[in-house]
Amino acid sequence: MTAAPSGPAFSVHDIPFSTYGSWFGISPVLAERTRAEDLHLVSHQNGMHAVLRLVSLDARGGRAETRVEATPGLLSWIGRDGGRVDLVYASPDTVRLRGSGLGLGVLAAARTLTPFSGTYFFHDPAANAHVFTSYETGRRYRVTLLSGARGEPAGAQALGGADRGVAVTADAGGTWELAIEELDTARPPYGSTASFDEILRTARRSFAEFVDDIAPWRSAATPAAELAAYVVWSATVRPTGLVTRPAVLMSKHWMDKVWSWDHCFNALALAPGRPLLALHQFSLPFDHQDDSGALPDSVTHSEVLHNFVKPPIHGWAFGRLRRRLPVPPGTDELATIYDRLRRWTDFWLTARRAPDAELPYYQHGNDSGWDNATTFDPARVVVTADLTAFLVLQLHQLAMLAAELGRPDEAGGWTRTAEDLQAALLDQLWDTDRFVARDAATGDTWRSASLLDLMPVVLGEHLPAEVAAALADHIKTHLTPYGLATERTTSPHYLADGYWRGPIWAPATVLVEDGLRRAGHHRLADDISARFRALCETHGFAENFDALTGTGLRDRAYTWTASSYLLLAEAHAHRGGH
Repeated sequence: MTAAPSGPAFSVHDIPFSTYGSWFGISPVLAERTRAEDLHLVSHQNGMHAVLRLVSLDARGGRAETRVEATPGLLSWIGRDGGRVDLVYASPDTVRLRGSGLGLGVLAAARTLTPFSGTYFFHDPAANAHVFTSYETGRRYRVTLLSGARGEPAGAQALGGADRGVAVTADAGGTWELAIEELDTARPPYGSTASFDEILRTARRSFAEFVDDIAPWRSAATPAAELAAYVVWSATVRPTGLVTRPAVLMSKHWMDKVWSWDHCFNALALAPGRPLLALHQFSLPFDHQDDSGALPDSVTHSEVLHNFVKPPIHGWAFGRLRRRLPVPPGTDELATIYDRLRRWTDFWLTARRAPDAELPYYQHGNDSGWDNATTFDPARVVVTADLTAFLVLQLHQLAMLAAELGRPDEAGGWTRTAEDLQAALLDQLWDTDRFVARDAATGDTWRSASLLDLMPVVLGEHLPAEVAAALADHIKTHLTPYGLATERTTSPHYLADGYWRGPIWAPATVLVEDGLRRAGHHRLADDISARFRALCETHGFAENFDALTGTGLRDRAYTWTASSYLLLAEAHAHRGGH
C-alpha cells in the first residue's frame, strides 16, 4: 500500500514528525517532562499546545495495539495483523491520512471546554467537515472525510466536559482517507486532485532536496547527517505572527523559540546550500532590535521577550557566515548588517559598562546563554572574560565591514576599541594561567570550574601564544569520552543533569573548537570535534548531554545541536576525514 521507507528512521518520542514550514507536528510529547500514550497534533502557535489526540482503532472501534514508525515524509501506525494508518503532510498546514485494516479516532486533547479554554467541536455544513476550534492556539482544525471514509462524531456542539471528536473507519472495509487542516477562520472546502502516493513522493522529494543542498558532502563517515538535516528541516516554520521570516525554531517540542544566539549556529549550517534561509536566520532577532540596540532574549509566534539578552557572538558568526555563503552579500545588505551590529555593539559598550569601567558586564547568567553556570554563583551582575572576547571579535568584524563600505575613520575607531578592550581583558581578568570573573559592583574576583571561564579561546589568532596554550591545557581537563563538560567533572558543583553545570552543549563545543583551531591547537580541536560527532551519532541531537554517559537530556530534538553536528561533520569531511 505504501512505498518503501525513504530517509532515516527515528523515534517520535525523541523527534516530532513535521515538515518544513509547518507550525504543528505529530508527537506524544505534550510539554516538558510530559508524554502521552497517544500521538497528538501539537501546535506551536501561541505557545506549545496539544490540540488533537490521534488514536488507532480496531474493527470494533476500540483502541488498536500498534507500533509507530517514522521517516522523513511518512508517519505510520502499524497493527499486528498488517493493518495500518499512514500520515503525510500535503502542505505546511494540512496532513493527509490513509488507512486500511485500522481506523483512527481524531479527538480533542482537552476534555473540558470553558469560556476561555479548551476545544469546541461541531460539524460545519458549508464545508461538510468536522471542525475543532482551540482557545489555546486561536486556530481551527478541520477534518474532511475523503474517499472510503465513514465518520462517527461524538460531542458535537457539547459544552463543559465531554469527549469530542470523530471515529473514522472504512466505509466498506477497504481503504479510507481524510485530511486535517490547521486554519484561521474559513477557507473553501478541502479538495485535492493529488493521490496520497503522489503527495508522499512530493514530501520525500522536498526533504531529499534539502539534504542534498545542505549536506552534499555526507558519506558513511557522517552517518547522522541526514537525521540532523531532518531535525532542522522539520523545525522550520513559515513567517507568521511575530516571526517575520522563515525561521528554524530551536525545537518543535517545548523549546519552540528562536533565542538570540542559537540562531547563529543554524544560519552557519544552512549557509552553503540554503543561503537565503541562512541569512533569514541570522537576521530574525535583529528585526526586533530595540531602541537601545539590544537584541531580544527570544522570539516566537506570539511573544518577543526583552527581560534578558544573549551574548554578542554575532560578529564571530557573521564573519564565518560570509565565508560560507556561495554568493557574497551585496553592498546594501552589508550596510544593513553593519548598522545592526554597530547598534548591538554600542549597547554593550554603553548600557552594560559601569561609569569609568573598561569592561562590560552581564546582569544575569541568562545574558551569557550559560544560565546557571558556576561562574555566576558568587554574584549575578558580573564582568566575565567571554563577554569581552566576543565583543573584541565583533569589533574586528565591524572594522572590516566599515572598510568595505568606504568608511575608513569608522574602521579605525573599531580597531582601536577592539585593541583597547583586549588589552583591558588581559590586564584586568587574566590571573597567572586563566581568566577570573569580577563582581561589577564590588570588584571582587573569583575562579570557577566552569568552561565559561575558558571561552576567551574564541579569540584564536588574536590571543598571545602563552595565553592560548594555558587555555588549551585547562580545556583538556573538561574533556570526557563524549566531549566538553561545561563544569569540570571533578568539581564539587558538577551535576549530571545540571544544565550548564556539567552537561555537554553544542554551542560551547563549536566555539571552543573554532577558537582552538584558529589559535593553532589543531590536534585538540580535532579531538573535540571527533568526540562530539560520535556523541551525536550515538545519542542524537538533544539540547544537552550527560558528560559521563552521553545520554541525551532535556529537549531531544534541538536544532542548534543538529546544526553543530553538520558544521563539524562538514569541516571534517573537507579536511579529508574518513
